[in-house]
Amino acid sequence: MPTTGPAPQRKMRADARRNYERLLAAAKTAFAEHGVEASLEEIARQAGVANGTLYSHFPTRQALLEELLRDRMQALSETARDLLDHPSADEALTGWARAAMAHATAYRGLATSLMRSIQDETSRLHAACQAVLAGGQRILDRARAAAVVRGDVTAEDVYALINAAAWAGEQTSPEQAERLLSFGLEGMRPPAGG
Repeated sequence: MPTTGPAPQRKMRADARRNYERLLAAAKTAFAEHGVEASLEEIARQAGVANGTLYSHFPTRQALLEELLRDRMQALSETARDLLDHPSADEALTGWARAAMAHATAYRGLATSLMRSIQDETSRLHAACQAVLAGGQRILDRARAAAVVRGDVTAEDVYALINAAAWAGEQTSPEQAERLLSFGLEGMRPPAGG
């Protein structure tokens, strides 16, 4: 039976907890250096554990990535909540888009993996992704109400822009990703004079 939220936490033995934490630390380093397709065997080796130990804690690459991202996803949701109180709806939307892109570019290949979690209701990150998307929707709704974006701009447009800029940044540079995001956000503004 698929799960839709975090796996229930059972009490781990001290040595299992240490292995778990070493695996997460090794994965964080490996993903930062090599992207989300980093070798799982190398992650286990760097953590000082056998491959079987890695797979007993994280049966799939996606499960490892999901666990590593859980706190980052929560922080991004909190950023969206905080930005709803920003005095400028325009700056709130821009700030949220930049924060979401920074999150999606934390590891090469992450943008694609996040899209899988959004669509996969069995993903342990699905609920967190949906919360992030809902926060972005509220910020966009506020921007539309303030007429700082065109009325036909959808949340899907904003998410696609962020994802496209994040992917382009993986292929070129973070500076290019930022330029593309800025161009895209500018294109969402209403035409001058109406």
